[in-house]
Order: sequence, then C-alpha cells, then structure tokens
Amino acid sequence: MNCYQAKANELTKQWYVIDATDMVVGRLAAQIAPILMGKHRPTYTAHIDTGDYVIVTNVEKVVFTGNKWTQKHYQRYSGHPGGQKEEQALKLLKRRPARILELAIQRMMPKNKIGRHMMSKLKLVVGMAHTHQAQNPIPLPALSGRPASSGGLFVVPKVAAPAPSRDKVVSTEASAVASDAPETTSTPGSATAPTPVPGEALDAPETPTV
Repeated sequence: MNCYQAKANELTKQWYVIDATDMVVGRLAAQIAPILMGKHRPTYTAHIDTGDYVIVTNVEKVVFTGNKWTQKHYQRYSGHPGGQKEEQALKLLKRRPARILELAIQRMMPKNKIGRHMMSKLKLVVGMAHTHQAQNPIPLPALSGRPASSGGLFVVPKVAAPAPSRDKVVSTEASAVASDAPETTSTPGSATAPTPVPGEALDAPETPTV
C-alpha cells in the first residue's frame, strides 16, 4: 500500500482566528504550532508546508503562570562584541507586545527554511481589529488546560462516585446499631448475674455450711 504524499499547492489553505485574551503563552503556542505545520490534518507531509494561516488577536493580553513576568528573561545577540542583551519578560511585553508569543511559537517550529516559511503564516495582532476580513477566518476557541504530546488538550474526565449497594447499606446500619448497644465487661473468676425474667422468681443464693 502506498503512503499518501502531499504535493506543493495541492491543498487549500484555511484561515483561523484565535483570541489570546487571558491565555497562557506556552499552552496557546502548543495549539498554534501544529496548525502552522499542518499536523492537524491527515494529509501532513514532513517536507511540504501543509499548514494553515492563524490570526491571533489581543496578543498583548497573554499571561504567564507563576512569577515568570519578573523571573523569565530573554537574550538577544547582535553578533558584535558586547552586543548581547538580556531583557525581562515584562519589559519585553511593553516594548514589543507580540514578541513573547512569537518566540514561544517559533521555538516549537522546525529550525530550517520550511520552518521560517511556516512562521510567515502567523499573523499577530495587538487588539481585536485585524486586516484579514477578506479571507473570512474561522473563529477557533483557544484551549486552556494541560496540552497533550500531540498538541491537543488533555482533560481528566470526571467520574461520578458509585452508589453504595443495598447489602453495604444494611451492613453499615447493623454495625451502627451494634455500636450503640451498651457493652458488658466481666473479669476472670467473677460470676455474671442472671437477667431477671418477668413472672419468674430468682433462685436464692446458696448459704455456705459451717
């Protein structure tokens, strides 16, 4: 059986739009990167760009978990002596709002020529208004949660607690009644007094013979 191999310009490109408001940077990037590479399609081919276009709005409203806004730093190097710079994530967001999400997605893409071509299909927009209305982009909800290895979302299903069986309920009630009954303690060598029965006389205790 022959394996399908996509040809260049054979597949129709789709356009998607995602709202990044209050979305975690890494989790959103894990959703966008497979779409740019085309791994969400069954026709994915490694040496052909089979991905789609993605428009991301409100990129300035992405969030980090924990204290990464102050703890995370980005480095860049101009190639000249003394040209290495380090910048805090919060300062980079104020200077270039779209750069943080762009770097997160870029580091998940192939590090070659086709990877740079795939990154050209990513459109990052500050605010809600974008200039690609003519392409009729399809709204795509952003996933929130723990991403799986395939780029999707892994959600732990909620399992309802099983109802207790009737036998278990009866045994529980019997044990509760037994625990409420008074306990009688006896010491070794001591006689237990007989329980009087209504209408029946008790035998008199024996008198020892001198």
